[in-house]
Amino acid sequence: MTPLTSGAALDSFFLEARCKILDLAAILDRIDRGGGPNETHDDPRLERLRQAVEVLLDQSPARAERVQQIFSLDYDPTWERPAPRF
Repeated sequence: MTPLTSGAALDSFFLEARCKILDLAAILDRIDRGGGPNETHDDPRLERLRQAVEVLLDQSPARAERVQQIFSLDYDPTWERPAPRF
């Protein structure tokens, strides 16, 4: 299977990307408008969202991988191997 040309990819995914960006903007607006004390000022989740948006604005390759790494835990060799479910 051959990859889409950049123009075809833009044609195919523009409206979906626009929708997701609008959703993210609305979520960030709700966080900003939240009443009460500013409890999100030092929240690491909000910082990760900001980092991810910065990656999206960067024009270097592998943005999806870099965003995934922002939201992933570092590997821990002491993690237990999952047991199969019966």
